[in-house]
Amino acid sequence: MVNGTKAAALCCLKLSLLLKEQIAFPGSQPYTDSLVSYFSLQEANVKPACVASPQNIQDVSTIVHALTNPVAPCYFAIRSGGHSSFAGAANVQDGVTIDLRGLNSIDINPDGPLVSVGVGASWGSVYTQLGHYNLSVAGARAFSVAVGGLSIGGGISYFAPRYGWTCDTVINYVVVLANGSIINANQQENPDLLWALRGGTNNFGIVVRVDLQVFQQGNIWGGVISHALSTASQQIEALSEFNSDGTYNQYCSLISSFAYSGAAETSFIINNMEYTKALANPPAFQNFSSIPFLTSTMRITNMTDLVTETETLQMSGFRQASATLTIQSTQDALKAIVNAWNASVPLVQDIPGIVWGIALEPLPSAIYGRHAETNALGLTERNDTPLMIVLLSITWNEADDDDRIDKEAKALIGTLELELGSLGVLDPFVYLNYAASWQKPISSYGEANVKRLFRIQEEYDPHRVFTDYVSGGFKLGD
Repeated sequence: MVNGTKAAALCCLKLSLLLKEQIAFPGSQPYTDSLVSYFSLQEANVKPACVASPQNIQDVSTIVHALTNPVAPCYFAIRSGGHSSFAGAANVQDGVTIDLRGLNSIDINPDGPLVSVGVGASWGSVYTQLGHYNLSVAGARAFSVAVGGLSIGGGISYFAPRYGWTCDTVINYVVVLANGSIINANQQENPDLLWALRGGTNNFGIVVRVDLQVFQQGNIWGGVISHALSTASQQIEALSEFNSDGTYNQYCSLISSFAYSGAAETSFIINNMEYTKALANPPAFQNFSSIPFLTSTMRITNMTDLVTETETLQMSGFRQASATLTIQSTQDALKAIVNAWNASVPLVQDIPGIVWGIALEPLPSAIYGRHAETNALGLTERNDTPLMIVLLSITWNEADDDDRIDKEAKALIGTLELELGSLGVLDPFVYLNYAASWQKPISSYGEANVKRLFRIQEEYDPHRVFTDYVSGGFKLGD
């Protein structure tokens, strides 16, 4: 068998003969444009042998067929929006990166229940197009996040309490398998693959299009409110009560973030709140509305405007890291998390460009339990317990600090696992789209679901191409 570097060179040459200008090599502008468009600097610093930019589904089939030649198979990566943070998540050193951003079609049936979207389209573009018809989908909360990764890793939206995870709203996936064949995965065709792709990510094939459930939606109330850290105890009390309510208001969406900014040399709290009706200051948020604030952008507006605002809070182009936990959201648990985060700030505050934040996102049973039997996430048998996703999100400037960031992130997550475990509130679920490279989200789906995923993988990728030759993403059993 040809060695990896030589195989990549041969694959890139072969692809350039087949698809010509769709294959970009180092030193060319399209190659550079692809790399600089990644969310994190770590991903942008990974240098593939070439970048393949298919413009339609058949192009993807051609690329996969060329890359999986048994004589000289190539390592490759699959990238839709490139919003994951760690190096190699959607890029590959000295391999072939398939950049799916050219698959960005948005086909709307105004009279039907779905929209067909290429996986390279941004959610902001989808909201803009659907907004012309007063329609929406349960997609991402930032404009530039692409449809692909979110739709196969779970997906949390402002509409999640009404419709479930983003993957739950996928009616059909169009998938290119390792042999280049193009198939559908829906309730009538390949229903086992439909289940697996709802959380099983890129272990089975390349998803190239998703057909999503649409629903009537007008303007909503939402925005961002900032608070002094001195309001933390009020925030924790309000958040605990908000998420423990047995009658969770399904029009509510909330992210409470506690963050330290090195540039500002201070810590603060940001609440991203949405109510998916055109109703200002709904009673469901009254405990938060009564807390003194520093700034507020709350208003009644459309989805495109809201995800554009969230985009401005994203720190694209810097070094990024994230890690995650899931908990039962008791008040004691929230106190333990905020206290541990606050105690960790002095350990990192001298790092240039540091933003060190913990976000708390309610995960009521209205989200995780609505379609728990029809996705691979394994969130059954939780007895409607209110859960919460904890996201450690980090931004910094210099590669010299990578090891230190990694050490402190692991230390904080380890501290939280111990403290929350002792409180009896640590849930095993690890949300894949927030997970660090050293976490094991798919294993958290439970033994039965992992075994089922392996069986499905054996059927659709019997030669383990997407395990052995696609370096990015999270693998079954990891």
